[in-house]
Amino acid sequence: MTALSDTVEADQALKAKHRAMWALGDYPSVAAEIIPDLGAVLVEACGVGPGARVLDVAAGSGNATIPAALTGASVVACDLTPELFASGREHAVQHGVEVEWHEADAEALPFADGEFDVVLSCVGVMFAPHHQATADELTRVCRPGGTIGLLSWTPEGFLGQMLATMKPYAPPPPPDAQPPPLWGDENHVRTLFGDRVTDVTARRDNVRVDRFDDPETFREYFKTHYGPTIVAYRGIAEDPDRIDALDRDLADLARRFDYGTDTTVMDWEYLLLTARNRS
Repeated sequence: MTALSDTVEADQALKAKHRAMWALGDYPSVAAEIIPDLGAVLVEACGVGPGARVLDVAAGSGNATIPAALTGASVVACDLTPELFASGREHAVQHGVEVEWHEADAEALPFADGEFDVVLSCVGVMFAPHHQATADELTRVCRPGGTIGLLSWTPEGFLGQMLATMKPYAPPPPPDAQPPPLWGDENHVRTLFGDRVTDVTARRDNVRVDRFDDPETFREYFKTHYGPTIVAYRGIAEDPDRIDALDRDLADLARRFDYGTDTTVMDWEYLLLTARNRS
């Protein structure tokens, strides 16, 4: 077997693991119950409107897809994990909008050069392992003068810290895979796009999460609903001491961010970045 075929086979295996991970649990519920408004925030920032041709990359169950379609835009949603589309299709019907759904890898999008007026992703493409390949595809499928918009969890924010907390317990990623929260670092994203984009605007903001009674309730919810957390626990399923340690670490993390009184209230920081495509 050649080095090239070895690389292709390893990449296919990695993508299969990613697809399986996001199919675990119930990510559509996480998106709908924990961060229901984030997609609309991104859509508004991108100026999506009637007649625009929009691509939502790593769309999941359509957290940004549906708000984009509600503006009158023509929207295509794609994701590596098509198991998430059932919920998205149901929401589209409920809102009376039409959406095209496609299984697709963010690092190798099956669309033509310059096909879309707006290319966006809400806490989606940040989880593709090869950041430069992803950025290259986002610019490729966006027309010259079109808009690229990304909403990503920051490294310092709650989700970035949660992923860092789980990392010692999870299977090690391939050496060429980059950490998802780097997409929440403005300098990193600017470097990925380089001079292919102009008019970059970036701001950090927070989404308030007040759904949980206490840190332990948060932990148990993510243990059963969120794919990356489920994978971390499965990897240590035969080690009760490590399970207890991860239980403590996740609850302690939520406790550090909690500023509520009767219930747990947290602010989860994200980076919202938009740019004009030059290429």
